[in-house]
Amino acid sequence: MMSIKPRKQRKEMFNAPLHKKRKWIAAHLQENLLLKYDKRALPVVKGDTVRVMRGSFKGHEDKIVKVNVKKRSIEIEGITMSKADGNKIAKPLHPSNVIITKLNLTDKWRRKKLESGLSEDTKKEIEAEAKEQIKIAEEEKKIKEEDAKAQEEEEKTIKEEIEEPKEIAKPEKKEEEKEQKDKVEKKPVTKPKAKKEVPKKKTKTVKKSAKTKQYEKKSTKKTPVKTTYKKEENK
Repeated sequence: MMSIKPRKQRKEMFNAPLHKKRKWIAAHLQENLLLKYDKRALPVVKGDTVRVMRGSFKGHEDKIVKVNVKKRSIEIEGITMSKADGNKIAKPLHPSNVIITKLNLTDKWRRKKLESGLSEDTKKEIEAEAKEQIKIAEEEKKIKEEDAKAQEEEEKTIKEEIEEPKEIAKPEKKEEEKEQKDKVEKKPVTKPKAKKEVPKKKTKTVKKSAKTKQYEKKSTKKTPVKTTYKKEENK
C-alpha cells in the first residue's frame, strides 16, 4: 500500500481483488521452518497445522479447516463458539493471531515456490515429506469412503426392517380375500319361490229396471232455487 493514510488503506483492503486478498491471508513461520525455508511468512492453506498465539484460545494447536478469502479469516479445528440457541459453530480467527508449525506440502505449486533458491538436500527433504503427507491423505480418504458406505448399508438395513412387516401383511390379506370369495362362490344359489296366483272373484252384474234409471236421472237434475224479495216500506 502506497499511502500512509488509514482511510485509503482500508479502502484498498476492502475493494481489492481476490488474488490480492489471498496473499494477505498470511501467517509467520515457526523458527525451525524459518531457518529451513529461509522465509519469514507464507499464505495460509487448508491443512496447515497452526498454533494460536493470542486470545482466549492461546496455545491451541490444530489443523486449519477453512480459509475465507472475502472476510480474511480462518477456521481451526476444535475452536468453536456457542450461539444463543445453544448450537456450536466454528469461530473465525485472523491469521495474524496464528503461527505456522507444520506446512501442507500436497500441492505441487506450493512446493515449487518453496524450493526456489534452496539447496538440493532441502528439496529432497521437502519431496519426501510431501510423499508421506500424500499417502496419509489417501488413507484418510479411504477410511472416510468406507465409513460412508457402512452408514449407507446401515440405513438400508433399517429401512428394510421397517418395510418388511408391511410387505408380509399384504399377501395375508389377499389370501383371506380369496378364501372369502371362494366361500361365496361355493354357496348354492337359492331361487325365490314363485307366488301362487289367486283366482279373481267374479262380480255379478245386476240389470237395472227402467224405473230406477228414470229415478237416477231425476235425482241428478238440479232443483231451481226460489228467490224472495221484500218490498220496501214507504216512509
